[in-house]
Amino acid sequence: MNDGPPTYPYTFVKSSVDWGQIPHRYLTPRDLIQLPTRCHVSPLPRVQHRFKPESREVRRARDARRRAVRELTRKCWESYREYAWKQDALMPLSATGRDQFSGWAATLVDSLDTLWIMGFREEFDEAVAAVAEIDFGVSTTSDQVNIFETNIRYLGGLLAAYDLSGREVLLQKAIELGNLIYAGFNTENRMPVDNINLTAAKEGTGLFVEDQVVSASPGTLTMELAHLSQLTGDPKYYDAINRVVDLFFRNQNRTALPGLFPQYVSMSREDVTTGASFTLGGGADSLYEYFPKMYALLGGLESKYATLTLGFMDAAKRHLFFRPMVPDNADILMSGNVFIDKEGSPRLDPEIEHLACFAGATFALAGRLLGNEENVDIGARLARGCAYAYRAFPMSIMPERLNMVACEPGRPCRWDEEKWRIEKEKRPEYKPHLPKGFTSVKDPRYILRPEAIESVFYMWRITGDPEWEQTAWEMFLAVANGTATQLGSASVKDVTVARSQVQHDDYMESFWIAETLKYFYLVFSPPDVISLDEYVLNTEAHPFRLPGVSQEAATRAPWYPTA
Repeated sequence: MNDGPPTYPYTFVKSSVDWGQIPHRYLTPRDLIQLPTRCHVSPLPRVQHRFKPESREVRRARDARRRAVRELTRKCWESYREYAWKQDALMPLSATGRDQFSGWAATLVDSLDTLWIMGFREEFDEAVAAVAEIDFGVSTTSDQVNIFETNIRYLGGLLAAYDLSGREVLLQKAIELGNLIYAGFNTENRMPVDNINLTAAKEGTGLFVEDQVVSASPGTLTMELAHLSQLTGDPKYYDAINRVVDLFFRNQNRTALPGLFPQYVSMSREDVTTGASFTLGGGADSLYEYFPKMYALLGGLESKYATLTLGFMDAAKRHLFFRPMVPDNADILMSGNVFIDKEGSPRLDPEIEHLACFAGATFALAGRLLGNEENVDIGARLARGCAYAYRAFPMSIMPERLNMVACEPGRPCRWDEEKWRIEKEKRPEYKPHLPKGFTSVKDPRYILRPEAIESVFYMWRITGDPEWEQTAWEMFLAVANGTATQLGSASVKDVTVARSQVQHDDYMESFWIAETLKYFYLVFSPPDVISLDEYVLNTEAHPFRLPGVSQEAATRAPWYPTA
C-alpha cells in the first residue's frame, strides 16, 4: 500500500475560540511538573507472546475472518458517511444522524485510526479533511461539554490518528482541543470540572468544580493529556493531570476498601475516600484501566502508577472477583460490586456489568508489565467469564447487566440446582426464560460494547493461545448477525430472547467502529499490527505510540488483506 500524500486536499480552519490564548485565573505557567525522563529509557518488559510463523492454511483462514470484519466496518462507515456525515452518530434504522457529544463528528474522529489500521486510505484522508474544519469553539448540543467523553473520543482519536499517519493537521486540532480540556482545570484547587461551561471558560475567570462525580471522570484524563505533552513538549497538560493522580495516590489506602476508590468522589472537596460503593463497572472502570497503561505510556519511569495498579488489583481479587456457580462447573471469574454496610463490613453483590469485562485485559497487561504471571492467569479467567456469558444467552451476546450466584471463597464450586432456585427466587426481576446459573438480567440490552472482545484480544496477543482466536470469531459472528440492519449495525434491545425476536434501537455508538470492530480486526491481524510492545491503547481503543518507538515505525503503512 502506497503511503503517499493525502488524496483529499484540506484547508485547516482555526476554531472560533483560541483556547490556548485565554488567560486563566488559576492556571499559571510557573513551576510546572515535567514528564519523567532519563538519559536512557530501559525497555519495558515484553508484553506480547512470541508468535511462531503460521502455516499457509492458518493464515488463509485468519485473513478470511479479518476480511469479514473489514467488510462490516466498510458497510457501517459508508452508511455513516451517507446519512450522518459530520454528525456524532448514525441512526441506522431511520437513515439519519444525531449529535450527542457536542456535534464535533464523534464517529468520524473516533474512527480515524480504525480507518488507517484497516487500510481504508481514501476514507481516512477524506475524514482528515473534515476534521480540519471542526470548530472546537462552538457546541451544537449544549454549552456544557463533558470533559470525559471529549477527552477519550475526540482527543484520543486525534492523537492516535496522528501517531499512525503523521498528518500534522491532526496534531494541530489535538492542540486546539487539548487547550479546551486544559481550561477545565482552571479552578480554584486546580481539580478538573466534569462539564466545561464554554461561556464561562472563554472568560478565563475560573470554573466551579462539581461536588460529586464518578471517579472515572477525573481519573481518565491522564493518558491523553500526558501524550499531548509528549508530542508537543508542552508540560502543562501533564502538570494538570499529575495533580489529580497525586490525590488518588495519597489516598489509596484510606478508603473503606483500601486499594480501591469509591464509585463517586468529590473534586471540589478533594475527597476520594468517602463512599460505600465499589466497582470496576460503570463510573469507575477506566480509572483503574489507566493505572497500568500510564505506567507503560511513561516508559515505566513513574513508580506511583505501579503502586496504584498493584493496590487496586490486590483489593479487587480479595473483594470484587468471584467464581460463579454454573452448570458445567467452568473455572471462570466475574467482577461484582461491593457495598459497605452500616457495620463497616463489605458485602458482595454478584452483579456483573458488560463494562467491567475490560478487567481481563487490564490484569493480563499489568501482569506482563509488572512481572506477575498469576495476574495474567486471573485475566484469562475473567475473560473466560465474559465469554461464558456471551455463549449462555440465545443470541450468544452478553447483556449489559446481570446477576449470578457467587460460590463461597475457598470452598468447592459445584453446580447446585436447589441453591440456584433459592437465589433466583430472591430476585423479583428474575424471568423464567433465563439460562441456568443466571438469577436476573436487569438490563438486557447490547449497545455494541467492546469490553469483552477487548479482553479476548489482549489474551490472544499476550498468551498466543488459539482458544482466544476461536472465541473472538464466535463472538464476531454473534454480534455481527444480532446487530445487523440494512444500513449498519444497531443496538439490541434484549439479547435474552431468541434471535427471531430481535428488536433494535435506532443508534450506532461511535465506539462500535472505534473499539469493537477494531478489536475484532486486530485479533485476526498479524501480531505486529498495533503491537502491544509498540503501543498502549486508551479506553476508546486509540493506540498511542510508546516511548522509544520510532516515528517511522509508527507511521508505516498498515498491512491488510486483499479482496
